[in-house]
Amino acid sequence: MAHLKQRRPQNISGDFYVDSSCIDCDACRWMTPEVFHRADQQSAVYHQPANETERLRALQALLSCPTSSIGTVEKPKEIKDAQQSFPIPVADNVYHCGYHSENSYGAASYLIQRPQGNILIDSPRFTPPLVKALEAMGGIRHMYLTHQDDVADHHKYRQHFQCERILHIDEITTDTRDVEIQLTGSEPYPLDNDLLIIPVPGHTKGHTVLLYNNKFLFTGDHLAWSDQLQQLIAFRRYCFYSWQELIKSMERLTNYSFEWVLPGHGRRYHTDIKTMQDQLNQCLVWMKHQG
Repeated sequence: MAHLKQRRPQNISGDFYVDSSCIDCDACRWMTPEVFHRADQQSAVYHQPANETERLRALQALLSCPTSSIGTVEKPKEIKDAQQSFPIPVADNVYHCGYHSENSYGAASYLIQRPQGNILIDSPRFTPPLVKALEAMGGIRHMYLTHQDDVADHHKYRQHFQCERILHIDEITTDTRDVEIQLTGSEPYPLDNDLLIIPVPGHTKGHTVLLYNNKFLFTGDHLAWSDQLQQLIAFRRYCFYSWQELIKSMERLTNYSFEWVLPGHGRRYHTDIKTMQDQLNQCLVWMKHQG
C-alpha cells in the first residue's frame, strides 16, 4: 500500500499520487500515459484523472503496480469496478492481465482465450480478483514462460489451475525444475496450429517468443517499442547472454509476419505487417551500431 507520507514531491496536487517506493518499472506510464510520467527516475502523477474513463485507467495502473507505490488520498469507491475490469482487452481474444509482480520487476503478463484452452503468457501476481476472472474465462491450459526472469507466481497458477507450464530447458532454475514442458534445441516448436514458440537466444540463453495466429508476437524481454527512440529495440543494457546472438535471433524474426509486439518490459507496438517488417529491419540496423 502506498503511503501518503512518502508521496513524491514531483506529483501534481490531487487525489492520485506515487510514493517513493516506486521501482521505475514503467508499467503505470504505458498503461495510463495521460496520468503518469517519469520524473527524476521514478513515476509521478502529472495530470489528475479528469473523467470516469481516466479514473478507471488510473485505478487499473494502481492495481497493476508491482510495489503498490500508487495511492489515492481518498479511498476509491470504484475499486471493485477496477478489479473486475481485468484482464483488459487488447485485441481479438488477447488480454492484458495487469497485477504485475515485483518478482518479475513489473513485467506484463497476457492471456490468450481459445476454445482449445487458454494460454497465460508469463506470470502476473496470484491475486483473488484476477484468479476469479481467469476462472470465469475458462481457466488456464498452458502457462507459457518466455524466460527465467518473469516466472513470478507460476507455482501458484500451476497448483490452482493444473496448467502445464512451458519453459526452455536453458532457462530452468531450481525454482522451475518441475516445469511440465521443457523445450530443447533451437528449432521453432508448434504448440498448436495457431501457436508457434520461437527460440530467440540473446537476452538469456533459452529465451523464446510466442507467435499467435501470425498476428500477435509475445516477446518477453527480447523486443519492444521505445517511445524515446520511436522505434523497435532490444535491451542492450540488459543483455545477459550474448548481444551477437540476440542480433541473429532478431534476424530470424524477419521470416515471420505479425502485427503486434507485446513485450514483458517496454512498450507495445501495433501496425500493419509491412510496416512491422520495416521496423524490424530498422531495429537490426540500430542493434548492429550498438556493437
